[in-house]
Amino acid sequence: MNVMMVRAKIKEENVADALAATEKVIRALEQAQPDVRYAAARLSDGVTVLAFLEREPGQEHPLREFPPYVELIENLKGWYAEPPTVENVTVIGSYRLF
Repeated sequence: MNVMMVRAKIKEENVADALAATEKVIRALEQAQPDVRYAAARLSDGVTVLAFLEREPGQEHPLREFPPYVELIENLKGWYAEPPTVENVTVIGSYRLF
């Protein structure tokens, strides 16, 4: 399984907005129930957010057309404290997480 991981540092004054927007995406996913695996987490520094999306190499981004996600990404552009980093992770083992 391949997972795309995005690490983003958010401006402190925008953290609450970013968290609320992320929760909105999760609620919309729960309601729509598309065939995707997505998760987000905040690190202990309070301003760094990690997002995880299961995605096979060469696969189109499955949330690119999902309106709440598109809205989140547009807003994040103004909320970033620095450019986000994207890494592809190959899961070698997981117990009920991935």
